[in-house]
Amino acid sequence: MIGGAGFVGRVRELGQLRADIERAGLHTLSGRPSPHSRVLLIAGRPGSGRTALAEEFVRRVAGRYPDGVLRARLTDPGGTPVPTERTARDLLAALGGEPAPPGADEDELTEVLRRELAERRVLLLLDDVASAEQLLDLLPDSRECLIVAVSSGPLTGVPDVRPCTPGGLERAQAVALLRGRAGATPRITVDPRSAEALAQECGDLPMALCLAGGWLGDRPKLSLADAIAQLAALPGADPLERAFRLVNEGLGSSARRMLRLLALAPAGHVDAQIASALTGVQASAAQATLTGFLRLGLLHRSGQPGASGPESFHVPGCLDPLLRAELAEHERPAEVMLARATMLERIVRQLRVCHAVTEPEGSEARQRLARVPRALRFPDVASARRWLESRRPALLAAARMAVAEGEGQLDTLARRLVSCLDRAFEAHLRPEEAAPEAYRLHELVLGVADRLGLHRERATALLALGDLDAGTGRHQQALTRYRSALDAARATRKDGELTNRALESIGGTYAELADWARAADWYGRALSLRQARGERAAAARLHSRIGAVHTWAGRYDEALREWRAAAAACRRLRDVHAYARALSEVARVQEQAGREREARRSCRHALEAARRAGDERLQAALRLRLAEGCDRAGDPAAGRAHRAEADRLLHSGSTDGSPAVADTVGDRSSLNGFRGQATKSVAESSAVGDDATAPEARPASAGSRAGAGPECGGAADGELPVTGAPRVPADGARPSRSLP
Repeated sequence: MIGGAGFVGRVRELGQLRADIERAGLHTLSGRPSPHSRVLLIAGRPGSGRTALAEEFVRRVAGRYPDGVLRARLTDPGGTPVPTERTARDLLAALGGEPAPPGADEDELTEVLRRELAERRVLLLLDDVASAEQLLDLLPDSRECLIVAVSSGPLTGVPDVRPCTPGGLERAQAVALLRGRAGATPRITVDPRSAEALAQECGDLPMALCLAGGWLGDRPKLSLADAIAQLAALPGADPLERAFRLVNEGLGSSARRMLRLLALAPAGHVDAQIASALTGVQASAAQATLTGFLRLGLLHRSGQPGASGPESFHVPGCLDPLLRAELAEHERPAEVMLARATMLERIVRQLRVCHAVTEPEGSEARQRLARVPRALRFPDVASARRWLESRRPALLAAARMAVAEGEGQLDTLARRLVSCLDRAFEAHLRPEEAAPEAYRLHELVLGVADRLGLHRERATALLALGDLDAGTGRHQQALTRYRSALDAARATRKDGELTNRALESIGGTYAELADWARAADWYGRALSLRQARGERAAAARLHSRIGAVHTWAGRYDEALREWRAAAAACRRLRDVHAYARALSEVARVQEQAGREREARRSCRHALEAARRAGDERLQAALRLRLAEGCDRAGDPAAGRAHRAEADRLLHSGSTDGSPAVADTVGDRSSLNGFRGQATKSVAESSAVGDDATAPEARPASAGSRAGAGPECGGAADGELPVTGAPRVPADGARPSRSLP
């Protein structure tokens, strides 16, 4: 029984469901209308066609809900309930609004989901609901939406629900379903009694009938009496299990093995590449076998060729336990592990190709792409993006599988898979779309690092998670992440860069919290470590950060000391641009401290350095500052001269790439750049032997180094900002894209 044109029967059940929409609930009858959406429950045993009934009903009433239909499956293959956090995030993504913040907890996500649904008229289909709590957590606070829930039994605890319980089909409908599946031969028409007996042997269950009908369709010369005899001879009392055995035992040995190995497919998603990797056969042969499974009713189609890549299928949920039982009976654990690893390797390869297609023509990644088999390539970037979006749930399920089900044996492969998945998301998704997925992947890497005792990988994952937390305003949680990262970095005993990044991130977070004393303290610790390592450019940058913190706190003497130290360090580095900017900050602090004469003198020194650097925009800013100082000193003529020169410089069309010279000391938003940027690609710390994801093959993303921070306007280490606080990137994006 298939939704749409192939749907058979269930007239009574469809009428009951339609009537339930219109009927007044118990709360309404008692004068207290429910504030929640109406819930229609379809409860039936596996194989009863409960999901097909729900899909058919949704198809018929979808026109009443102009904001669309949302679908979610609340039980993973294997019977594990899906966490509400994951379901809520997937539904929010399907709604197409602003993505939920990365790292948001279950309560926050369900609240955002309810708020989004409150403004819409949506039909929500929840399949394989495992418990009433799962449903209640997702129930919208709106009477304009409708929930259609599918489960194996009544959900006690959900108010005002009358379950629709589909059992076996009526006998005439069961025979009609057999006729539709058995092909063009007239066996059922000329022998209706035997057809009814076969339907009875199948318990009139739609899935058992589909399997028996497909099996008959493959044997056009077999009589119905022979089919009944073979089905009756099989052991077991469950009609679905016996129908499955009938079909399974009729397959060849290679097809039987492929079928049971499909239990390993992530999220039940199957295509020719997955099947080929699991069994070792050619993709073309795997595609032919999968098409045969579809004809037999063992698979359902989930995607047409060309829409989102090659044709794809999914394993019916009611067959998943039977396939897993076959797998446990006929495959040794080592064989299962090998098949799973081979499948994950194939997914890694597909993700590499998905990322490589976005690289420029002639790049090393494109050259490697030319050597990939044609069946794995994408014709263009749009096709790769469609493939990634359509396979996203299965790809994330594959990453979770590699971490959870590999018993530690697949941890290296899991890290490579996560690395490639992150690259693909970064290449094809907008930053706000990729960040929540990156958060999930970071947590997977963190789990692997904890299990293997990999301190470096643990530190980089925690730093990246801390950046994502801080980017959404969860500063206390970010501090916890950063402190744990610091402990892990110190445990490596040889990665001082990670330790510095953790120290600077803690200092930056305290700065965002306006806890200036702690910010200066943690930046000071990072400065001591940089100086001990002889990193002069990084030390100059940290002097500037500490100076900015002291400036914000109003501790002008300490601020002057740090800015002068920064200027001296830049002079030793022969970085004239940064030297000029550091001097401009010295002048600014002196001005704020009321030292007008010293401020004008420092400003002239900064102006001379800016001339040597050829930085006309900085010269203009300093001229304007001098003009204001001259006005306050009672010299308006000199002020007018400085303004005229500033106007000439600003209109000279300078395009030297220097950052803008806006006065932003009073702009608290500039604090977004304070934290040491901890993000680093997964490839640097996770991808073992992954030549397609080597760090040198990928340009550094914004903020990917703690040293060349966005406060320098994209300049080299040691180049200091004109403003008293670090800058955010020009596009305002937080540099928390790639994984550790």
